[in-house]
Amino acid sequence: MDAAEFRKRGKEMVDYIADYLEKIDKRQVFPDVEPGYLRPLIADCAPQDPESFEDVFKDIEKIIMPGVTHWHSPYFFAYFPAGSSFPSLLADMLCSGIGCLGFSWAASPACTELETVMLDWLGKMINLPEEFLAGKDGQGGGVIQGSASEATLISLLAARTKTIRRVQSEKAELTEADIMSRLVAYASDQAHSSVERAALIAGVKIKNVSSDDTFSVCGSALEKVLDEDTASGLIPFYFCATLGTTPCCSFDKLLELGPICNKENIWMHIDAAYAGSAFICPEFRHLLNGVEFADSFNFNPHKWLLVNFDCSAMWVKKRSDLTDAFKLEPVYLQHHHQESGLVTDYRHWQIPLGRRFRSLKLWFVLRMYGITGLQEHIRKHVRLSHQFEHLVLQDERFEICAEVVLGLVCFRLKGSDELNNALLKSINEAKKIHLVPCHLREKLVLRFAICSRTVESTHIKFAWQHISQLATDLLKTWEQTHHQQ
Repeated sequence: MDAAEFRKRGKEMVDYIADYLEKIDKRQVFPDVEPGYLRPLIADCAPQDPESFEDVFKDIEKIIMPGVTHWHSPYFFAYFPAGSSFPSLLADMLCSGIGCLGFSWAASPACTELETVMLDWLGKMINLPEEFLAGKDGQGGGVIQGSASEATLISLLAARTKTIRRVQSEKAELTEADIMSRLVAYASDQAHSSVERAALIAGVKIKNVSSDDTFSVCGSALEKVLDEDTASGLIPFYFCATLGTTPCCSFDKLLELGPICNKENIWMHIDAAYAGSAFICPEFRHLLNGVEFADSFNFNPHKWLLVNFDCSAMWVKKRSDLTDAFKLEPVYLQHHHQESGLVTDYRHWQIPLGRRFRSLKLWFVLRMYGITGLQEHIRKHVRLSHQFEHLVLQDERFEICAEVVLGLVCFRLKGSDELNNALLKSINEAKKIHLVPCHLREKLVLRFAICSRTVESTHIKFAWQHISQLATDLLKTWEQTHHQQ
């Protein structure tokens, strides 16, 4: 394909994507395929000779689309939102076109510098304390990671290195292996599984801290487990606080937890993967109070700020905490500006070496929506979640299982897990909308997350009528079968 054909085909592809997104509500939200559906539809091995673009293009609808779950459909209410917008898609095209691997300042100065400035913009939008910003000569700063899971792992590894060095300086007789065997990290029993996975990768113990009746961790719960562990010779070194938990969007009590972590030399990382975007709205910013005690903070613009995956924003108070843990300087990666103190080499802030020019997406979206446009997007989703909550509360067969703060509603039929499982099964088998469940205090609960950029009040009403009708049908057969038994 030469440049002339690329121009032509590129325009066709943009039209195809625009049509796909404009008419996505006409597609069934969840696919009708069985595992292994794709292999029989394509050849056993790659073609010996080139095929035409037309041949490849016509196979998109034939082979790919039948197996796609349409995350951007207004009938998709599963997981949390996946960000997407036309400005972000265009920026992603430019990112691929430039095609740099921005592991160092010299590898592409604009790639590094725009990222530093965009993370400062974003930090100011959520009113992060000054020490998290790079500014002209700050000690902190932001970096774009691939996901919140990566940010958690990075912060945990940095905390591990920092703690080992501190303990060795205090007790020279202890080997690194001695210290490693005694390190312990903590997170809420509501925290995302990626926190446990980070500890698994890092080779350290992790313990759950019990959440209270609002599914939040408070200071006394953390203190209790810390006292027990220090008494038995363990070394607490890391706590991951969650703002907006995956099961029910609960918020750990930072103002109680932060001072404890600071006093006990425990690195506090805040995972606000979904909820963090809402902090651009003044009415939700109080949920971030206590961030001043944290060592690192992360949220995903690729969830709720209309930026396409992947773009996970992470800030640290002291960037040297990261770079000290990951810095290696082979001669082929060195450049003559690196010791000037004026440049950032992001390869020292992350797990991979290479990185894409992801800050372009932030730059396009922040400029073309503006803060007010993004605030309206968040507020609309929150309004719609309260609309759904209101509909649920009007039906006495159902109950709400956790406070609705942002764009997630946790609800269930009053009755057994078996009954709710049957309802969920009938919802997802009908394939008119898509939901996923969670467990709250051992109860199976249905999650209804407002996800699509294009979702409106009519889609919420449709979803509720559909759920309500399926519940009616289910309860009829349920009563009959259980009555017969």
